Amino acid sequence: MLGSIINLNQPAHYLHWHFIDLSPANLTVVIVMLVVFALAILLPFPGARSAERLPAVRASAPQGAPAPGTAPGSWTGRLRELALRSLPPERLLPDSQPAYVASWIYVFGVLTLSALAVVVASGVVLALKGPAWWHETGIGHFFNSVHLWAVELFFFVMVVHLWGKFFMAAWRGGRARTWMSGVVIFLVAIGTAFTGYLSQQNFDSQWISTQAKDAMNSMGIGAFFNVTNFGQMYSYHVILLPAAVLAIVVAHILLVRRHGVVPPLPGRGSAR
Repeated sequence: MLGSIINLNQPAHYLHWHFIDLSPANLTVVIVMLVVFALAILLPFPGARSAERLPAVRASAPQGAPAPGTAPGSWTGRLRELALRSLPPERLLPDSQPAYVASWIYVFGVLTLSALAVVVASGVVLALKGPAWWHETGIGHFFNSVHLWAVELFFFVMVVHLWGKFFMAAWRGGRARTWMSGVVIFLVAIGTAFTGYLSQQNFDSQWISTQAKDAMNSMGIGAFFNVTNFGQMYSYHVILLPAAVLAIVVAHILLVRRHGVVPPLPGRGSAR
């Protein structure tokens, strides 16, 4: 529609003034920016006069009250209060843990996070250097191998962690969201690993993509999730899916801090 009104294919026009070459469109934007800047300085701000009449002595404000000159009930204050109610500092960063945490089954959650840190660190190096680097140089092969085996270790310890929490019924005590977030992490991580296999740019990735495209097409997602498109799969692997994994991992850890580490199941002779 816009192309029918304005011919976007015509040669660009520039205004020449000494060493400055500026298109009329950019000149218009600069002028509008200067006008907005001047108005932002000169125009009075709503409620500014009433705020100036408030006492400027901060020490006179009672404990927990909003600071003078700030709007009561602002969204930042409400967000802070919500965060403190949900995750008090002593719960977010505890200095002690229950005695039952001294068991190897509780270690695999930390091992999963450690492996994920190595996966992300090595992946950042590979993304910065590019595919040609990890195919053609010795140090590139090294980081590629570190990334691969860190992923293998990540899934190994994560599956053991999921098994342990499943047989411990880790959804007890209002921890259903904690359990489900862990399951979602596992599922998204599978997609991340899958796009990683497709980003290898070797015969293995070609074989996987050609075998997987029929499955994707049969599910109706092949139109927007093209496994034979290296650029799309590479973008999913290094940006979208890792960001999703890290975001859900942060939410999972916060939920663990909020509800505490799940205790072992009671024995048959103990009280429920």
